[in-house]
Amino acid sequence: MSSVAEIFGSMVFNDSVMKERLPKGTYTAMQKTIKDGKLLDIEVATVVANAMKDWAIEKGATHFTHWFQPMTGITAEKHDSFISPTSDGKIIMEFSGKELVRGEPDASSFPSGGLRATFEARGYTAWDPTSYAFIKDKTFCIPTAFCSYGGEALDKKTPLLRSMQAINIQAMRVLKLFGNADVTSIKTTVGPEQEYFLIDKEVYEKRRDLIYTGRTLFGSRPPKGQELDDHYFGIIKPRVKDFMEDLDNELWKLGILAKTEHNEVAPAQHELAPIFTTTNIAVDHNQLTMELMQKVAKRHNLVCLLHEKPFAGVNGSGKHNNWSISTNTGVNLLEPGETPSENAQFLLFLCSVIKAVDDYQELLRVSVASAANDHRLGANEAPPAVISVFLGDELTEILTAIDSGSAYADRVKEQMTIGVDVLPHFPKDTTDRNRTSPFAFTGNKFEFRMPGSSLSIAGPNFVLNTAVAEILKQFADELEGAKDFTAALNSLVKKTISEHKRIIFNGNGYDDAWIMEALKRGLPNLKTTPDCLPSFISDKSFKLFTAHNVLTETEIKSRYEIVMENYTKVINIEALTMLDMAKKDIMPAVSAYSKTLSDTANSKKAFISNADCTYEAETLKNLARGAANLYNKTADLEKVLLDAKEHPEATELAFYYKDNVIPAMSELRISADELETITAKSYWPYPSYGDLLFSVK
Repeated sequence: MSSVAEIFGSMVFNDSVMKERLPKGTYTAMQKTIKDGKLLDIEVATVVANAMKDWAIEKGATHFTHWFQPMTGITAEKHDSFISPTSDGKIIMEFSGKELVRGEPDASSFPSGGLRATFEARGYTAWDPTSYAFIKDKTFCIPTAFCSYGGEALDKKTPLLRSMQAINIQAMRVLKLFGNADVTSIKTTVGPEQEYFLIDKEVYEKRRDLIYTGRTLFGSRPPKGQELDDHYFGIIKPRVKDFMEDLDNELWKLGILAKTEHNEVAPAQHELAPIFTTTNIAVDHNQLTMELMQKVAKRHNLVCLLHEKPFAGVNGSGKHNNWSISTNTGVNLLEPGETPSENAQFLLFLCSVIKAVDDYQELLRVSVASAANDHRLGANEAPPAVISVFLGDELTEILTAIDSGSAYADRVKEQMTIGVDVLPHFPKDTTDRNRTSPFAFTGNKFEFRMPGSSLSIAGPNFVLNTAVAEILKQFADELEGAKDFTAALNSLVKKTISEHKRIIFNGNGYDDAWIMEALKRGLPNLKTTPDCLPSFISDKSFKLFTAHNVLTETEIKSRYEIVMENYTKVINIEALTMLDMAKKDIMPAVSAYSKTLSDTANSKKAFISNADCTYEAETLKNLARGAANLYNKTADLEKVLLDAKEHPEATELAFYYKDNVIPAMSELRISADELETITAKSYWPYPSYGDLLFSVK
């Protein structure tokens, strides 16, 4: 049996493989492309492509694909074989530099938000050499960006790469002011924690709602849920452990740093966390992780659910995005330093994030918006839709002292200034974590807890990168022209803390009192996707993304259209599924059980004079009332869906679905779930919540 060290990265054309297989000059050129963004000459690309092909074939690959991430939120791939015909009727295996660098998939059938007409099919994929190519299912996968014939970004990755370039430019300006002559670049890093559910495949296949929508649209709560907190960090069941071991091996082969796995709070819920890596690679790895979770689960006769809220009444699933900034020399810019100068630098970068979150909180909310995540935000397993920053008591006290010009907790008697010896040694991990905070500082990184479990993390990270880049630009503009750097730095930090302390909150984000307090502070509570999404097409948004060349106005508007349309499509599919299940399964089941009760009561009376039929009679009454109510609620949902046709415009339609269709769906569910509690289990057409949540032994 191979060791972890032997299998790790065995299916990746990584640096060690390049060093072994590429000529020295080609390897050097590749490193300049990867580390410094230098354009790769086509002749060099041809040498690289040939080495890639030979390696991939040795590993059993027969095809190659440009692996990209369209606006569907999942990955896409078109496979081409390495074969090329020869004049003697045989074949040779070829792969050119041109095929490596650029592909041309059909772009017409992917969401484009109006960027492409159906007849305008041409699109291009462009190699991202900073993310290593890999082999999956005997196919050599080349990570790429995806754009239209006119150059517009049609994918999740292109804006992310642009945002990484933007924050690198602005952070380098700031670092030079602190004398960091050895630093040549910075990168943002991410470690996304992935939550998911595992249920038995046999019970899954009996639930059309799970098959069509990824979540249960009906289901009464079981007698036991997560009340005892006995699943969280509990002993992992053997069947789940086998799945996790298999998953780890598959991830490690692809160089994915799967590190931590455990049971989560809800029954059947689990989590996997990787070691952090460069943001675009972390995005690629997370997409692969979700794909492999679902594929590996099937091997174990399980189904992996990645929906944010597959079950009502228990915790949903998120994807905690642990984000930081590091230099190419290995310095984490969000980690407190050992000297006053290092701490001054840390403070400035900390303030840049605080200001960015405050100034662009609506856009951060947009970055996690979806019909699925709307179910989760604000519930007891996720932060509220109101965005705030958690810093912990001690760091907050330091910022408060700087803001007020007072001594810090009686430890420093002199008035505090920035970058001189009286600045206190900053604490590291001296505060508790706050799982209710949307954006929490955890010692050397920020944990953005709002992204949903099925979401591509490209969106949250390109918004976060761009917002921080803008603030760093503002800081650099102010400090570069200062005659007295220290005085200007002192003033800038103090002003930033004073103007943006409203976003700092260390308390319980679940408390209703905080929501009221947040409103007083002027922090918006954008509960749903239609509520928050218009912020994305505001002048403020246009200015931010166009100024840093992350998105054009056209690209912004197209993404707005895609997300808004997706919201209504998802809810429409759910509503139609509910109607189908209610009319074809639930109503007939209730009717059949009612007949059985009636027949039973009549049989009792026929054979036993004065037979007590209270159970049958009362249950029949309740079933009759419930069935009538279910029928009426079904008719109500049908009507609101029919009326939706009167709202063709995307934004208006999304609000209509939010205000009319979702409430009608909720009413229908209540009615059906009540009927489930009084219908005999043998008649109910679907596995219960108890069957689903406790199906994996």
